[in-house]
Amino acid sequence: MLKLIKDCIWAGRYKRKVREARKLAELFNMTYLVFMLNGKIKVAPKKVIRDLIRQKRFKGGTTIQDIEKKALYIARPNN
Repeated sequence: MLKLIKDCIWAGRYKRKVREARKLAELFNMTYLVFMLNGKIKVAPKKVIRDLIRQKRFKGGTTIQDIEKKALYIARPNN
C-alpha cells in the first residue's frame, strides 16, 4: 500500500515536470530534458546541459547523448 502511494506521488511529480518542459519548449523554441538529479526530477534546456558539460560539471567522458539516453522525457518544440 505504501509503495502504491509513493508511486502515485512520483507519477504526479513526473507529469507536472513533463507539462512544464513542454510549455517551456514551445515558449522558448528550445529542447528541454526531464531527468533525475540527486533523487529529484529536474527540467533543463539542452543548451544549458551542453554548457555544463563544457565546464566539466559532469564526469569526464560524459556526452550530451549519454544524458539524453538517461533522460526521462525530451520535450522538443513543434515547428
